[in-house]
Amino acid sequence: MKRKKRIGKIISYIVLILVAVVMLYPLVWMVFASFKNNDEIFLASLIPKTWTLDGYVNGWKGSGQYTYATFFKNTFLMVIPMVVFTVISASLVAFGFARFKFWGKKVFFALMMGCMMLPNAVMIIPRYIMFRDMKWLDTYLPFIIPCLFGGGSFFIFMFIQFFRGIPKELDESAYVDGCSSFMVYLKIVMPLAKPVVFSAMIFQFMWSWNDFFGPLLYINNVKKYPLALGLRMSMDVNMSISWNNIVAMAIVSILPLVLLFFCAQKYFVEGVAATGIKG
Repeated sequence: MKRKKRIGKIISYIVLILVAVVMLYPLVWMVFASFKNNDEIFLASLIPKTWTLDGYVNGWKGSGQYTYATFFKNTFLMVIPMVVFTVISASLVAFGFARFKFWGKKVFFALMMGCMMLPNAVMIIPRYIMFRDMKWLDTYLPFIIPCLFGGGSFFIFMFIQFFRGIPKELDESAYVDGCSSFMVYLKIVMPLAKPVVFSAMIFQFMWSWNDFFGPLLYINNVKKYPLALGLRMSMDVNMSISWNNIVAMAIVSILPLVLLFFCAQKYFVEGVAATGIKG
């Protein structure tokens, strides 16, 4: 019996290692390809014959008058407010759903869940017309302002699930001590909600950082392009594409995502696990 368990574990580890290799190989290939010459980048060998930093040096210069420093700055100007406002607004809305009884609560909750099931493609044209009429095109307002109003049904639902797992006795003790509802949210609930806060931050940061279609739809000025559009523009301006430059800048563009995930990995796993347990 012990031998069968040992063999089962060995097989499981082998399968996991193979899956990890398959999943990580594209990233490993990108890292090595970023140090290759453009003529060598699609050769069969993984390791560069000649190591060079030209991809990073030339790639950072961009494809015109704007370097990748501009694209990074634009991306942070768009993403950071989205992350902050999403966490604040989604947690406030979720606190109301999780802790208070009010007229139409079930109806509003059902509508929120219905919005989560709604395909994003259905909302593209109405949103574009609305933002056009509000003169928000070619700005970051179409991305930032909606985050002030809940940040999306998914994030509200995440916070609701987590808040339901926090004992209400803590709230009642705080009320006895004279705390208001907002102070209970601020001093009691939110300090305990670090896992789901970090999970929401990582999800929103990742989705908004990698978003290509949204900026393509609303941003027209190259000066305001985020990284996703900057990378794509680098492929359009030249007749012969410098793939080593593009791969190098792709590596640089995903570094913030990788660093954020590894720094907040503990809270991210706890948040996903906690929000998935409660019904």
